[in-house]
Amino acid sequence: MDFQLKTLTVAQAAAEKSDLLIVLVGSALPTAKDPVSVLAASARKAGDLPDKAGKLLALYRPETVVPSRVLLAAIGDGKAASVRSAVSAAVAAAKANGPKRVVIVFAQPADAAAVAAAVTAAADASYVYTTTKSKAEPRSIRHLTLGVSEAASPAVTKAFDDARATVAGVELAKEWGNRPANHATPTLLAEAAKGLAKLPRIKCEVLGPKEVEKLGMGAFAAVAQGSAEPLRFIVLRYQGGAKDEAPVVLVGKGITFDTGGVSLKPAAEMDEMKFDMCGAASVLGTFRALGAIQPAINVVGLIPSCENMNDGKAVKPGDVVTSMSGQTIEILNTDAEGRLILCDALTYAKRFDPAAVIDIATLTGACVVALGGVRSGLFASDESLASALESAGEASQDRCWRLPLDDDYAEGLKSNFADVANIAGRAGGAITAAKFLQRFTADYAWAHLDIAGTAWKSGAAKGSTGRPVGLLVSYLTNRASSSNAAAAAPKAGKAAKPVKKAASPKTPAKPARKARSAQ
Repeated sequence: MDFQLKTLTVAQAAAEKSDLLIVLVGSALPTAKDPVSVLAASARKAGDLPDKAGKLLALYRPETVVPSRVLLAAIGDGKAASVRSAVSAAVAAAKANGPKRVVIVFAQPADAAAVAAAVTAAADASYVYTTTKSKAEPRSIRHLTLGVSEAASPAVTKAFDDARATVAGVELAKEWGNRPANHATPTLLAEAAKGLAKLPRIKCEVLGPKEVEKLGMGAFAAVAQGSAEPLRFIVLRYQGGAKDEAPVVLVGKGITFDTGGVSLKPAAEMDEMKFDMCGAASVLGTFRALGAIQPAINVVGLIPSCENMNDGKAVKPGDVVTSMSGQTIEILNTDAEGRLILCDALTYAKRFDPAAVIDIATLTGACVVALGGVRSGLFASDESLASALESAGEASQDRCWRLPLDDDYAEGLKSNFADVANIAGRAGGAITAAKFLQRFTADYAWAHLDIAGTAWKSGAAKGSTGRPVGLLVSYLTNRASSSNAAAAAPKAGKAAKPVKKAASPKTPAKPARKARSAQ
């Protein structure tokens, strides 16, 4: 879908050639005298367009309006969450008519967050998966113009551009999350990662079974040994900062299909275990967005990818394996495999001397019970990292909720036969899984996002959500901006040098040095 940002009043938007005009109406009554604004004000006064975000009123061929269909959509307080609700409802309602060109216009001034929310909501509501359908019916909307009533500020323009890039990342994550397991093997996932290396500043390296064995990744290899599909360990690098600047490392769980292994899952809804690689898909999507935004930051993406299958070579309950860290693990349940592949990737992350490491995984059903499908679970060993991720989640409407990491929760992971067991009891299952991972992260600031409840939807709306690409992109771009600001600021205790009036324009300014963010 092609996006365009234009300065448009409601009257100007009504004159744009399109199949559908969506007018976003805030709490304040429109005061403009054009026909659509007058209709919106009258509808609001009459109670036909309630002030609750997401409420709609459809108009057909109003006078002096070029589009035959107009939707008035209430955005309440005009904040990002309200705008997202309104645009989602309006685009979903309009899909049946198959509009190709759509104009969305704000009837009042809109800030950067509202503009970004409108872009991401329109893309999400119109998304259609087509890859494995013989008679594909792709999204009808080909071109979307977003109109703002005042000339776009640099902040609004940047928010719009970043939102477009985020949409591309989210849709890449959705694509790979939605593909059936036979169309999204570890090898195919690695090929998708290699494709990202065509973007500026991105490089990709793929390791196979021999390299993984040589690295001593015994936990990762144990999960993969029951499958005919060979494992892949994907290493992505985005170099947007200085060479000596410590990177943020993203680690995505890439189980392309999870049967549970010997600890076999129930048959009902097992098809949804193709979504068990959505953590990996979110890393791919984030790198897709980074390639477009080009922030001044270094990022590494690590994706351990394999299937968890059940054959004569499969790992068994009670087996003990040795992780890359040297710690031995008693595998009490082969269906707790995500933490086994992640722990080796988390150990591998140490070699990058990272500023922070964030793993993303569809890890536990317990997190679904705790938080449902609204917020991802957040665990963190570092307060500033946790705070930054929470803020990024709020800003991107891709929210998370922090859960505890008290040491008492690790008691159930004790084993008589190894350094640690891979599961504890049922109580606090999302936390005990995080405690397992924490054992492998002592050398750096670490956070874990459990996206088991947010990565996909079931039922009639079954499909990948692309989360938490929005959260990760917001976090990384915020971090890059903070680093740039810190680098440009005068050093503590020293006053900034005054600018000499007679300074020669030919004298080049010294480049600002990069500084690590505290986040």
